[in-house]
Amino acid sequence: MSLLVDLFLLLGSLVFLVAALGLLRFPDFYIRMSAATKAATLGLGLLLLGVALGFGEGLVAFKAVLLLVFLFSTAPIGAHFLGRAAYRSGVPLWERTHVDELKGREYE
Repeated sequence: MSLLVDLFLLLGSLVFLVAALGLLRFPDFYIRMSAATKAATLGLGLLLLGVALGFGEGLVAFKAVLLLVFLFSTAPIGAHFLGRAAYRSGVPLWERTHVDELKGREYE
């Protein structure tokens, strides 16, 4: 079981490392936000799963699983609204973005 816990913790940490590199290298806000959201959901999800397995039964494992459910239900929604607000306020897309599906759409 310890090997599985270590594997989840290592994979979660690697996802955060790759996302941090993405935040430094990606060209615009929207792509950086995508990297940060993936790190928040997948990386933290793997870390919390490792914590839940490491503590086994008990209150800590229950809280970790509860946080995992909360994370997977709120992080993508928050990222969507953040991206939408950025688009509506005029944050420019990367010049090599080929498709802008929201261009010309009116918002209420």
